Amino acid sequence: MMIRKTVLTLAALSFPLLTLAAPAPWYLWQSKVDGKLACSQFSLGPGWVQFSNQPYKDAGCTKPGRPG
Repeated sequence: MMIRKTVLTLAALSFPLLTLAAPAPWYLWQSKVDGKLACSQFSLGPGWVQFSNQPYKDAGCTKPGRPG
């Protein structure tokens, strides 16, 4: 019974932290092969370089700024 109470208390205390989490920003990446641009939250691999340090709020890289 004590373990259940402890688990429930920890879960209740950690819930507000989840509401503070924001999605990762999106960035433009440029292909080393043909120069095409792609929008992604993470590197697309060794054949891609980050085009700029400007973060975007959306998957189309049209709204500048950090999400959240």
